[in-house]
Amino acid sequence: MADQIDIAHERIEQQLAESLSQRVRYKGKSARRCADCGEPIPDVRRRSVPGVQTCVICQEVRERAARERR
Repeated sequence: MADQIDIAHERIEQQLAESLSQRVRYKGKSARRCADCGEPIPDVRRRSVPGVQTCVICQEVRERAARERR
């Protein structure tokens, strides 16, 4: 019989799996300018996130909005 700790652990594992599956996965060529605000995307971000289309600030806004819709 599962105790409360086992149940809590299962719930955490499910939430983690859901969060990881909803992560944005970029592919392809990175944009030089943000698709949302038009500001330049730093080379470090472009190299570390292949296919990135938004700057860090705009991506945070997108992710926050997605979380609020859930």
